[in-house]
Amino acid sequence: MPGRHPFPDQGPAAGADCATLDLGGQLQLGEGRFIDLPVRFVYRGDQPFAVVMEFPGSGPAVGTWEFSRDLLWKGLHRPAGMGDVRVLPPCRCHGRRQLRITLRGEDGTASIDVPVEPVRSWLCERSFALVARGRESELIDWDAELSRLVGGR
Repeated sequence: MPGRHPFPDQGPAAGADCATLDLGGQLQLGEGRFIDLPVRFVYRGDQPFAVVMEFPGSGPAVGTWEFSRDLLWKGLHRPAGMGDVRVLPPCRCHGRRQLRITLRGEDGTASIDVPVEPVRSWLCERSFALVARGRESELIDWDAELSRLVGGR
């Protein structure tokens, strides 16, 4: 499924170059109907462009999603994303005070609302402290990535 990425060593045990944020989210079931859903964001310095979104205790069917840290940041301020992951800022005119993350996969679409301020603080104070915005590409071994893409030739 696009957007899903298993990380066998994710979470706090992944090392010092890792920032996690655990939140109580809400999964939208229908118009005005939600259920509580634990959400964890993971940012790793060795994957500088990506944020991982996990759902602790939800089982393997829910999966893990990996998407751009910049997409999450932009979504705090304006609607962002065009593919499998969209992020929408709070919209007071529609009565939504949460950050909405919509995930689209082969099995359907899920919209999850999370509190906006903890996400903003976590990005600014934790993830940008590990790797500053705009400096991500400096941490990539581009020769190794190119070699991997062309099959080690």
